[in-house]
Amino acid sequence: MADASITRLNAEALAPQVSEWRRAWRSLLKARWPILGLVILGIMAFLSVFGPAIAPRDPNRQTLVERLLPPMQTDAEGQVKYPLGTDGMGRDLLSRMIYGARISLLVGFAAVAIGGLLGITLGIVAGFLGGYVDDIIMRVADIQLAFHFILLTIMVLVVLGAGIGNLVIVLGVGQWVTYARIARGQTISIRAKEYVEAARSMGATSREIIWRAILPNIMSPLIVIASFNVASVILAEASLSYLGLGVPEDIPTWGKILAESRDQLLAGKWWLAVFPGIAIMLTVLSLNILGDWLRDFLDPRLRGSRS
Repeated sequence: MADASITRLNAEALAPQVSEWRRAWRSLLKARWPILGLVILGIMAFLSVFGPAIAPRDPNRQTLVERLLPPMQTDAEGQVKYPLGTDGMGRDLLSRMIYGARISLLVGFAAVAIGGLLGITLGIVAGFLGGYVDDIIMRVADIQLAFHFILLTIMVLVVLGAGIGNLVIVLGVGQWVTYARIARGQTISIRAKEYVEAARSMGATSREIIWRAILPNIMSPLIVIASFNVASVILAEASLSYLGLGVPEDIPTWGKILAESRDQLLAGKWWLAVFPGIAIMLTVLSLNILGDWLRDFLDPRLRGSRS
C-alpha cells in the first residue's frame, strides 16, 4: 500500500510537467517554422560535437599549390577534392567551417548566457528594491554605455590577453546592460500589479514573488533579445579576431573565416565569404524563429491562443 501511494504521488507530481511538454509539442507543430529552426540548430550542434570526426582534413593544413580553388572543382581523375573550395593558404574551407562551428557557437551562446544571467539578475534587483540600489546599478550601466562596446572590449583584451576564455567573459560582461535595463523596467511595472500585492499580503517572501510572479512574466522580451545577441557576439568575435585580439590564430571560427575573406572578395573569390555568411545567417535565423516562438509560448497572456 505504501509503495502504491508513493507511485501515485510521483505520478501526480510529474503530471504538470508532462502536460507542459505536450503543450509545447502541440505549439511547435502548430507553428511549424520553429521545427525547422530546431533541425538547423541540431545540425549545427552535431557539427560542433562531432566536428573532428566528420571533417575530411586538418583545418590548418596549408597547401599553397591548391590555394583559392573554387567549390566543387574536379581534379584530373574527375573527383571533387574540396567541396567548398580552399582559402588563400590552401586550407580546406569545408573542414574549417565544421571546426569553426564549435568555437563560434560556444562563444556566442556562452557570452549571451553570461551577459543575460548577470543583466537579468541586476535588473530585477534594481527594479524590485529601488532606491539607492537602483541608482547605483543604473549609473554603472550608464557609465558602460558611455564607452563604445568594441573599443572597451579591445582595451580589456589588450590587458587580459587573447584567448577563448577571456573573449567569452569580456563579450558576456559587455552585454549585461541591455538585459538589465529591460528587466528593471519590466520588474517595476509588474511589482505594482494587483496579484503581486495579493501575494505579498498572503505572506509570500520576496524570493517567491521574484521567482513565481516577476521572472516568468519578464522572460519573453529577454529571450528574443538573447536570440539576436548571439549574432552580434559572433560578429564581434570576427572583428576582434581580425585585429588579433580574439580567438588564437590556429583555431578557426566562422567569424575569422569571414574576416579573412576581405582581401579576396575584390578578386572574385566569393565562396570565402558566402559559406561562413550562410552558416551565421542560418544559425541566427533559427534562433530568431525559436525566440519568437518561445516569446509567445512563455507569455501567460497568449497561452490560450498559442497552445
